[in-house]
Amino acid sequence: MRLTNIPQLYRNVNRWTEILSVLSRYGLADWIQRFQFDFAKGFLKDRDGEVLAKYTREARVRMALEDLGPTFIKLGQILSTRPDIVGVDQAEELKKLQANVPADPPEQVRKLIEEELGQPIDQLFSTFEDKALASASIGQVHLARLFTGEKVVVKVQHHGIEKKVSEDLDILSGLAALAENVPEFRDYHPKATVAEFQRALRRELDFGREERNILQFEAAFEHNDTVEIPKVYPDLCTPRILTMEYIDGIKLNEQERLVAEGIDLSEVARRGAELYMHMIFDTGFYHADPHPGNMVLLPGDVIGLLDFGMIGRIDDRLREDIEDLLMGITGRDADLLTATIVRIGSTPPDLDERALRRDANDYVSDFANQQLEGLNFADAVNEMFKIVRNYRIQLPPQVVMLLKTMMMLDGTGRMLNPQFSLSELLHKHRRRIMMKRFSPQRRLRKLWRMYNELERLAEVMPRRISEILELVRVGKFDIHLDHRRLEPSVNRMVMGIMTAALFIGSSQMLSSDVPPLLFKEEAWLQMKDISIPGAIGLVISFAIGFRLVMAINRSGKLDRE
Repeated sequence: MRLTNIPQLYRNVNRWTEILSVLSRYGLADWIQRFQFDFAKGFLKDRDGEVLAKYTREARVRMALEDLGPTFIKLGQILSTRPDIVGVDQAEELKKLQANVPADPPEQVRKLIEEELGQPIDQLFSTFEDKALASASIGQVHLARLFTGEKVVVKVQHHGIEKKVSEDLDILSGLAALAENVPEFRDYHPKATVAEFQRALRRELDFGREERNILQFEAAFEHNDTVEIPKVYPDLCTPRILTMEYIDGIKLNEQERLVAEGIDLSEVARRGAELYMHMIFDTGFYHADPHPGNMVLLPGDVIGLLDFGMIGRIDDRLREDIEDLLMGITGRDADLLTATIVRIGSTPPDLDERALRRDANDYVSDFANQQLEGLNFADAVNEMFKIVRNYRIQLPPQVVMLLKTMMMLDGTGRMLNPQFSLSELLHKHRRRIMMKRFSPQRRLRKLWRMYNELERLAEVMPRRISEILELVRVGKFDIHLDHRRLEPSVNRMVMGIMTAALFIGSSQMLSSDVPPLLFKEEAWLQMKDISIPGAIGLVISFAIGFRLVMAINRSGKLDRE
């Protein structure tokens, strides 16, 4: 840890102590279960008095995050969308995370609204309900009514949440830096994962971003009668306050009410899926949290979308990569699937591409005999995530977010209609997707992008070549080589040289009787005086040499090329 981090560590010492206490408790429970110390299993319990050792490791990770509070719960919720990093089982467990955050007192909420909007609350709303409609990790929601009669929802940020999140993010950065040095955690890419989480959480803290998302959706779907986007009121919005129209409909998870109203659930599932196909493949941005609680049904089978905090955006290049990935899965094309994963993913230097292609073929074969209408899209994607993680490939966050969104959409569709199949729908759209890819408009856009890149290259290249030639002429042209995975070898080589030097030096001291001496010469012992520094040096050199041989042996490269 750097010296510059000491003041930050001191500032957050209480929070560090709390976090380390929780992590050590759950970590010790994991250790007890792993080594089957039955006599110790009852020592560690959670807040409800349940024995921790009886839970699975994945469940203990979830429980630890719940104990650590809103920031860590948010971290777990984001990690639940990254099965390529944490694994499918852990991601499924993290989906259960719920932020049971108590609502702020009414007087605190009113004070924040008046400070942010600059007027007394009675002048802003004709009515304002002090009791929160819902409370999550970042904010809480209140119902209100404008003087013009519209019923609205006011989303208010929790008091002091920015300071608490900032402290926790500092601590998470420190923990990630430490975890990078632990081999067991290195495959989880802790620093990159925390950096991604920081970006996502800081965006979520800015309600102005959600306001802009809603305005973008309003503009895109202004003339679409099948979807309802809540109207936002910019004059009543700030980075900490968001006021939008209250959409009163039946949530898709209220199936009994939907059936009682005589609504065709299979048609709702189809229209919802078609809406998302349009968002993803036509508009280039989509609502990334389609669970049933965020979708309501309005009269006329109009689908209303709620909560625009998570929005996915894809450009033409990324859209083509995602289309290839989806076509590889639904079209059972192992070569296309493998090539796309390698092209878009961050691959390790020692990737065995032949083995990856073989596993992709096996993966495709497992689903080859299933009819598309019976193919579970979520199962297919989860199996792909397992392969990706086995080969330590990290997919781009935008790709993972889209795949998780489609998995959630598939689950919502199956909840409404057990015969619903997103794979079949994608297959039906395959021709339209390919025709759109090769459309003249898209080809022209791609050619224009290539022309711009070539133009910039043509402008820069002569100057760069001239600079390189000038460096060569004056003898200052350097080539910097990045040696990967050489540190252990170099360290062992240096340690071996030092051990050999210590052994030779100690032997010379012993033979030259360098004082202080341990024994006097005795005839009956037939022993000369022994140099104490030489003897100590000899013992140390033997110990270091033994440790060095054991380290090389553990690496499995003592007698192999």
